Amino acid sequence: MTDTVSLASVLVLLAASVAAVALCRVLKLPALVGYLITGLALGPHALGVASNVQETQQLAEFGVVFLMFSIGLEFSLGKLYAMRRVVFALGGAQVAATLALALVASAALALGWRAGIALGAIAAMSSTAIVSRLLAERGELDSAHGRQVIGVLLFQDLAVVPLLVVLPALGEAPGLLGLSIAAALGKAAIALAVVVLAGPSITRAWLGLAARLRSNELFVLNVLLIILLAAFVTRLAGLSLVLGAFLAGMLIAETEYRFQVEEDIKPYRDVLLGLFFITVGMLLDLRLVAAQLALVAGLFIALVGGKLALIALLARLFGNGGGTALRVALALANGGEFGFVLLPIAGAAGLVSQPLLQALLAAMVLSMLAAPLLIAGADAIVLRVSRSEWMLRSLELHRVAAQSMSAERHVIILGYGRNGQRLARLLEAEDVRYVALDLDPQRVREAALAGDNVVFADSARREALVAAGIARAAAVVVTFADVQAALRVLAHIHALNPAVPAIVRARDEADIAPLTAAGATEVVPEAFESGVMLASHTLVVVGVPLSRVMRRVRHVRDQQYSLLRGLFPGASDERAEDEVSRLHAVTLEEGAHAIGSTLIEVALEKVQVRAVRRPGARARLTPHEAGRLEAGDIVVLLGEPEPLIAAEEKLLRG
Repeated sequence: MTDTVSLASVLVLLAASVAAVALCRVLKLPALVGYLITGLALGPHALGVASNVQETQQLAEFGVVFLMFSIGLEFSLGKLYAMRRVVFALGGAQVAATLALALVASAALALGWRAGIALGAIAAMSSTAIVSRLLAERGELDSAHGRQVIGVLLFQDLAVVPLLVVLPALGEAPGLLGLSIAAALGKAAIALAVVVLAGPSITRAWLGLAARLRSNELFVLNVLLIILLAAFVTRLAGLSLVLGAFLAGMLIAETEYRFQVEEDIKPYRDVLLGLFFITVGMLLDLRLVAAQLALVAGLFIALVGGKLALIALLARLFGNGGGTALRVALALANGGEFGFVLLPIAGAAGLVSQPLLQALLAAMVLSMLAAPLLIAGADAIVLRVSRSEWMLRSLELHRVAAQSMSAERHVIILGYGRNGQRLARLLEAEDVRYVALDLDPQRVREAALAGDNVVFADSARREALVAAGIARAAAVVVTFADVQAALRVLAHIHALNPAVPAIVRARDEADIAPLTAAGATEVVPEAFESGVMLASHTLVVVGVPLSRVMRRVRHVRDQQYSLLRGLFPGASDERAEDEVSRLHAVTLEEGAHAIGSTLIEVALEKVQVRAVRRPGARARLTPHEAGRLEAGDIVVLLGEPEPLIAAEEKLLRG
């Protein structure tokens, strides 16, 4: 009977999680919020469906194990060195200053210095899962504030390692406190030394053996064994499970199997981490929170407001502009996953009372719910608060406008990475003018010094597109393969100049439909192009004549890209033998015979209608979508020369 009840609880938990996460996706909120709400609703302090919190917590602890393992995988000395100024300077200052403020507040409230360290450690953490995902969705990871935020988050994640060691030791008797901390840190140092000195070679050989057997199942089993074995060993040494998982991640990060491992453990990590956040929601006692609403509100204001002011001040001291500093602070002014990990450790060690822990837990949950709103509203907040932001934005737009002012019928390149630079070279070879926008200051500086027409600007901003001369542009090319960012850009393009063609890069063919619906003239999927090139090289290698391969590739591309179906001929074109059909555009001026009729009623013979371009329309129209033809419509026909002439005559004069 117990098993039946337990299974029923699990089923209800899973069903509620699915519903909550699906709702969050519809509302464009992080899935983490759905997990928290599920735990809150079904926990022992609410509906009581999942009343055995201890068993659920033991399983959910593995979610944190896998999260810490993932952070260990990303731990790279090269990465840390490249970001050392942000990670160790700004990140270290943020954690240290938060601990110092918490110690001062604890002393003022007579809570004791141990409680101050525990509360400061918990408050110092921000949500890596929420913040990094939101910045990625907004295309801001490579922005000035995005790099600062990621650097601080990286230091917070690293700071968790010593805090996991120190906090349990703080609960020891005063006479044993120094010895306990020294012993714990000594064990951690020994474990780290073993990992650095002996671990990589052993792990590389171990995983290499599994990889040579060519069994993905065996490889994944070995990875899981390494993670859990490292966690088990550190637990035997009196340390935390998650410390062992972090060390295991560091081990594998030094091998060539890092990226394969990262993909293999991702499903386990995401599911178990979701379970962890459900248990966090279960810990929240709404009755206890309701009894001390004033304390919860005070802690929420202290947490969000205090971190906001502190991080903005520190970011300014480290040389960031007012707008960038405020954006960094808004992104980090929330509680984090590892704050929830440290919370029960502080409670078990007796460092903080349970009523205060409950109030702090509620404040952290509220701060994480507020994080998406703060990040989404960052632009409006910064422009309202920071005077320097207006000046910087105006200067940025002035530079863009200065570069594009003399250009007419130019191409706007959004993103100046590898694809953008290759496109620029080809445009220069054909004497086509262009203006490129990019958010990487180092790339922009070096490219501009070399004579490239590139400026620092955010292509997702409407005013940047206006300054780039979108009203006069011949085409806009989106060179980054971020669908959400591209959709925002296309919305601005359509509002500013719906007639300008927009060519968009995509990763996969599944992205074609939403991008085309948003107004993209053509979508170029990477997966399709790489497949075509692989096939063409293979056909040549196995002996198929090159001319036949080229015809085959042209046919495949014709089926994929509407703009490549046929050619618009010119007087200087050399016509290939296999190119029988050609494209021809017919503009329906006032008084044209076909105006007011459908294409079916016009009944064109021996030609295909590829599309209808209508002034003000978001994208090309199919013959069916065009309905009755209007003055100004451009009918794009495909066919042989003589039928094309007859079709044009029929459209214009009947």
